[in-house]
Amino acid sequence: MEMDQCSSKSRVTVFQYLFGSWATLLSRFYDDPKVAHLMKTKIGQYLSSHPFFALTVMLFGAMSAIPVGMFLSFALVTIIMSAVGLVFFEAFLLFVGGTTLLAVLSGIALFSVMVSFIVNALYFTISNIPSRYNPNLTKQHDIQEKESEGETSKTKEM
Repeated sequence: MEMDQCSSKSRVTVFQYLFGSWATLLSRFYDDPKVAHLMKTKIGQYLSSHPFFALTVMLFGAMSAIPVGMFLSFALVTIIMSAVGLVFFEAFLLFVGGTTLLAVLSGIALFSVMVSFIVNALYFTISNIPSRYNPNLTKQHDIQEKESEGETSKTKEM
């Protein structure tokens, strides 16, 4: 029992020490002139009153630093390469882009032809199923065609 009380007291003192060091760190942070100036603005006051949103903004800013830095590095390298070898670099990019476009369009054409064949095969197969299993349907269809041809020939004679 005494051991549990002793360990809980030590936990409380450790927690108080951590809380005190955290409060000291935050007070140093808030005493910085740049932070104090930011906290006087409307955005700073809003973020101060909405800590969850402030944490979200901070995490987004910290996590987006690497992708933004990589993009800016890519942009800088691209500008330098364009300034140094504009003709060769642009010709290379056009070649790669044209080859990629040709490959994509060829794939789309092959896909379109294959889908068209499959859809046509299914259409003819499905449309011929009733005539295979019920020949009366085709006879009735032939009779109706002959009657309609006869009616059109009668109207032409008049």
